[in-house]
Amino acid sequence: MTAPVFLDADLIAASVGSSLTLRGAEARHAVAVRRLRPGEIVHVVNGQGLRVCGTVTSADKSASELTIDIAEVHEEPAPEPRLILVQALAKSGRDEAAVEMACEVGVDAIIPWQANRSIVQWHGKKAIERQQRWQAIATGAAKQSRRSWVPRVHSMVTSSALADLIAAGGTWIVGHESATQPIAQIALPPTGQVAVIIGPEGGIDDAELAALSAAGAEAALIGPHVMRSSTAGPIAIAHLASRAGRWAHRVG
Repeated sequence: MTAPVFLDADLIAASVGSSLTLRGAEARHAVAVRRLRPGEIVHVVNGQGLRVCGTVTSADKSASELTIDIAEVHEEPAPEPRLILVQALAKSGRDEAAVEMACEVGVDAIIPWQANRSIVQWHGKKAIERQQRWQAIATGAAKQSRRSWVPRVHSMVTSSALADLIAAGGTWIVGHESATQPIAQIALPPTGQVAVIIGPEGGIDDAELAALSAAGAEAALIGPHVMRSSTAGPIAIAHLASRAGRWAHRVG
């Protein structure tokens, strides 16, 4: 079994032979929930590519502190190309399921999208709260997957704002059942960003698809069958990650 991963966003640098003390919610989880004890191996990441591996020397439940002796320090470069999931808001938690699975298979960033046919609506305070929830889901999934990089969840965009992002450049793929080319035929750049756009339960309407295509996005079939909003995005990201060579070796 691989060592558990904990997040310390304030971790900037570390050196072999030094010690690191984890505090707060992550430490409480380590000592009270995981019940880690001296002698066990753990990994601590900062969510930006830095990973330290070490042995627990002290697990203080009352103070919510976990101290480790650092045995290894790794700096993982940001993956290229950067993989982005534009996930339409969907009901019944399908959008949240997509976020979790996409993070497990290697997405680098997520953009919530208020599509024309999205039944779920984010407004005002709710938009902030839901973005924070998606970020918490992404962080948890990244830790579960033992990732050094934690995907960022950006602010929600409307269809017009999404078209502006597409026009700014990069490779943008719209998953759509009417497309004539499969995602496997779309050329991937070695660097930069590649984004996959997934619609809500009712799909992307014709005007929306036309606007996104006019801005520079390419429509593509994600697979031979129609998929739910919760699975199309993660499957597309997994396909792109494999083509980009990310699945050729283990990280972490």
